[in-house]
Amino acid sequence: MLRKDFDEVAELIFLSTNSWYQERLGRKVFEGDPADCRLFCEVYEDLDPECGIVVENVSTDMIVGSCFYHPRETHVSLGIMNVHPNYFGKGIAARLLKFIIEEADVRQLPLRLISSALNLDSYSLYNRFGFTPCEIYQDLIITVPREGLTSPGESLPEVRKAEPSDLVGMGRVEFEVSGISRERDYCYFLENEHERWTTFVVESAEGEIEGFLVSIDEPATRMIGPGVSKKADVAEALLRAQLDTFRGKTVVFLLPAKERELVDVAYGLGARNCEMHFTQVRGAAQPVSGVIMPTFLPESA
Repeated sequence: MLRKDFDEVAELIFLSTNSWYQERLGRKVFEGDPADCRLFCEVYEDLDPECGIVVENVSTDMIVGSCFYHPRETHVSLGIMNVHPNYFGKGIAARLLKFIIEEADVRQLPLRLISSALNLDSYSLYNRFGFTPCEIYQDLIITVPREGLTSPGESLPEVRKAEPSDLVGMGRVEFEVSGISRERDYCYFLENEHERWTTFVVESAEGEIEGFLVSIDEPATRMIGPGVSKKADVAEALLRAQLDTFRGKTVVFLLPAKERELVDVAYGLGARNCEMHFTQVRGAAQPVSGVIMPTFLPESA
């Protein structure tokens, strides 16, 4: 993928995603203008230059498929994959996936992704190529009241804005909880050059980071995550702090289905389920020993 392709890829992401959801679920994912989806290209190019790939029709020069991947210290993450609706079922996604599998194999690293539990074609593709689901997430959507959220019934850990000095602690807590590390992502959130990201942390009395949670508020995506917490009360405190920044707006976030009390908190705040997702891994994966709140920009399996 070249920079000159970004507008065409943005239109592909918009068209492909909306077409699938409109046909099967009767709703769109992206409102507004296709150009809003250029955000994906820009963020991924900032993070991982030249790690976007496309499939092009040689007769028309039309881009018919695209995908991004993210090499990290502990793994390779597979980002948003799209195929033009006119080319569904023609093996385009498999070609993209094979390319990225080869990249991960050269690095001798596991390949990780977040995939929709509703898209059986997508699930089957990844499953046939050796991916195994290991975590289930509920996608929850909520319109935050203009006056903010109701107060929690009990005291929660104190939340503060993240600082550059929190970088090492953020990496440490994610590695402890899930066995993955992605220092480049933490740097990107904290530097926040384009002022897209809001990052909160909770630290212990000893000054150790107990959890962090990031969010983005853009026309193409209004979403909370990624986030990692050692305990559910830390995750709740971070979630409430992030939701409060979206007063009067509708926002999406993912919670692990196994975190019953945390899911109930979300229901109590007025959230409702809108989809389900899996973490899938091709290769070794450490069991999660805390709370993971993944997202799709950047992909954070």
